[in-house]
Amino acid sequence: MNNKHGSAAVFDNCVFLGEEDKNSLYEDGDVVIGGLFPLHYSPVFSHSTYKEKPKTNMYNFSSRALRWMQTMTFTIKEINGRSDLLPHLKLGFHIHDSCDDIPVSLRASLLLVNGQPDKGFRAESFYRDKVLKTNGYNVGCDAVRRTVSSVIIGDAGSGVSMALLRSLGCFHIPLVSYFASCSCLSNQREFPTFMRTMPSDTFQIRALAQLVSYFGWTWVGVIGVESDYARFAIQLFLQESVHYGVCAAYTHFYPVVVSQQALDDLLNVIQFSSSKVIINFSGESEMQSILRGIMRRNMTGLQWIASEAWATAKSLWEKSGDLLMGTLGFAIRRAATIPGLKQHLTSLTASSLHKSAFLAEFWEETFDCRLNGSLNTHSHGSDNFFDRQPCKGTEDLNDVYSPYSDVTQLRVSYNIYKAVYLVAYALQDLSNCKVGKGPFLNGTCADPKNFKPWQLIHYMKHANFSALGEKVNFDQNGDPIAYYDLMNWQRAPDGSLNLVKVGFYDASLPGHSLVINDSVIQWPLGKKAIQSVCSSSCPPGTRVVRRKGEPICCYDCVPCTEGEVSDKTDSLECSHCSADTWSNTARNLCIPRTTEYLSYYEFMGILLCVASVFGACLSLFIITIFISFKDTPLVRANNMELSFLLLAFLAICFLVGLLFIGVPSDWLCRIRYPAFGISFALCISCLLAKTAVVLMAFRSTLPRSNVMKWFGSNQQRASVLLGTAVQVIICFIWLLTSPPHANNNTDYHGATIIKECVPGSEVGFWSVLGYIGILACGCLLMAFLARNLPDNFNEAKFIAFSMLIFFAVWITFIPVYVSTAGKYTVAVHIFAILASAFALLFCIFVPKCYIILLRPEKNCKKKIMQR
Repeated sequence: MNNKHGSAAVFDNCVFLGEEDKNSLYEDGDVVIGGLFPLHYSPVFSHSTYKEKPKTNMYNFSSRALRWMQTMTFTIKEINGRSDLLPHLKLGFHIHDSCDDIPVSLRASLLLVNGQPDKGFRAESFYRDKVLKTNGYNVGCDAVRRTVSSVIIGDAGSGVSMALLRSLGCFHIPLVSYFASCSCLSNQREFPTFMRTMPSDTFQIRALAQLVSYFGWTWVGVIGVESDYARFAIQLFLQESVHYGVCAAYTHFYPVVVSQQALDDLLNVIQFSSSKVIINFSGESEMQSILRGIMRRNMTGLQWIASEAWATAKSLWEKSGDLLMGTLGFAIRRAATIPGLKQHLTSLTASSLHKSAFLAEFWEETFDCRLNGSLNTHSHGSDNFFDRQPCKGTEDLNDVYSPYSDVTQLRVSYNIYKAVYLVAYALQDLSNCKVGKGPFLNGTCADPKNFKPWQLIHYMKHANFSALGEKVNFDQNGDPIAYYDLMNWQRAPDGSLNLVKVGFYDASLPGHSLVINDSVIQWPLGKKAIQSVCSSSCPPGTRVVRRKGEPICCYDCVPCTEGEVSDKTDSLECSHCSADTWSNTARNLCIPRTTEYLSYYEFMGILLCVASVFGACLSLFIITIFISFKDTPLVRANNMELSFLLLAFLAICFLVGLLFIGVPSDWLCRIRYPAFGISFALCISCLLAKTAVVLMAFRSTLPRSNVMKWFGSNQQRASVLLGTAVQVIICFIWLLTSPPHANNNTDYHGATIIKECVPGSEVGFWSVLGYIGILACGCLLMAFLARNLPDNFNEAKFIAFSMLIFFAVWITFIPVYVSTAGKYTVAVHIFAILASAFALLFCIFVPKCYIILLRPEKNCKKKIMQR
């Protein structure tokens, strides 16, 4: 608008600045809905010299986008034909080409909301002498206002939609997008007038992260066109993928117009990466350039994951079907059919194309001909465009395939259908408002034929309706409930593309929103999904160890340590087995530990049992001999009472050895150590008494010596009892404070539970051994003092020799005992006991038995008394 003219006559007029835009489609109505569709794409701007207005060259006409445009006009006509919806309002449309370009879209949107004079209506013919000459139109404002759009359906791109919102937002003009999915647009504080029938990328990204995780693709390449749509989508994917253990092998952006250098950079990244799965956030046109480069390099075996922008773009299949075989992608909700749309699309005839340059261009491109009087001015870079043969007028859309008339994948078209109905139902609610009960100040309502855009957006935000049987509603951000079909690109028998639904993602489902039917998927290579991982999965029995400085998907597999297991693939930690179990060789299962103890039935146990029984029997046999030959001088001379006591307890010592064999229990452990300690204390006390008697017997033969009165029978018994009583007291204190007990030892060898007797109190155990050592030292000292006594009667040398063996055994026992465990410790115990007992038995009694049984001639007083 421009009212800055000096003449008062022009204050009532509007000045239109700019060039006339002939490439639009308009139909009048009470409410005119604006529409923006990317009918052309891949704009290339010429180098600006700043001397003339820059021109935008458009090529690559989109038949698919034309179907979208026609869906909007069809839906408006359908609503106008209904008697139950907006019966008193007629909807019109004003549609422009956005060219998927921000400057072009901004210019088109301003034409929609500001209006444009009728074609050929020039102000100069009326006000030639009253106003300044301009490059525009100067017309009556009434002629302009009738084409103003209060709401715009568009645009397809997220970046373009953001630019439009920043320009139109201050005027509170609603923008309803049918294909802009960037999550950034959900920010209602920044974009309060934005709504869409396209789900937010937030949900698509969650679906993609779940998809790659489902097939075990933890190492994926992520690429995207340099746009707000791709930047926000890739950022969201990198954040979401962390929750599913998925890593990006690389992220790469490429320009909208892919130069050869930019294409080479992208292809190098793809070719030299170990990832074979690629997620591409781009449109159909950018994907075409990439596929051409991949074909030239003969790169195969790639698994493409399509964003919703090209998940159903069938035009890509024509030249790159081999490369796209097995592609997976999420497509927005599909309408099985929109009744009447197919007929509306194919009703075009050569005679009906002159009302729109868009339709004329589509017809000429489809049939490669030139219409008579065509409004089309786009040559698409073709030198012979104007030399084409004239159209015959008999062309029929049913005879050729075109994305325009293909209604098998009505997804974006369905979004446009719902977007138009959103506006219609909002207008219906606005029309049904009752004065005094309206949502605005003081309960006022809006005028259905003269409302403000901000009043319409209020009703749009609260819209809730059904379209083709589907409930349509929106959240607080103006986003619809997300639903996607998982599409698989398969080759039909005739070589054409067959888009097969192999699953779906429904954000309204609780828990797992992604459902996949693996059995119907066709893969690029073979019958299985390719593998794309930085590191192979760690099998059960190992755990994941991250590599420093690398993504979490790059790791090493380290075997679990003994006693730990992992029973799942890619376990982060190994779990400890319970106290009575241990890890198997594969470290993937806890198995019961083997139990170890010295058994009666194994070789070592049998051998020690035999030795113990033999020693006890030998002791009893010697007692029998001594009883049988009790009247002989040799037996009488050897202190019968102490000898029998010593032999009896030697027999006990041998039998104690049997207590150490078999499964230990608490009561058995409490008997083992004190029986063992007391028995040896009594035996050595007897030896000490015998040695003292022998020694004192010879000392008492000296003149005036009365020493023997202190070594009578009573004194000998008292000394033996006293020596044994001390050990009994030590054992009693030991049993009261910390007695020996049975224990399951799991520390020495992990896979084995050692059933053992533990001393309880180490002080008590070593006190018992120490006291025995003290008695042995005293016995050895006595034997040393008696070394010069007469040979035939002298037992001292045998006692001394037995004590030396005793010391050798028990001194050796200490380091061996400390360094062994399990049944070998028990064997050491028994061996020490048996060796000590056999040393005493053989050194002291066997020589006498030899004389009694085999050399009876020496068993006489004369021989015994000889020196």
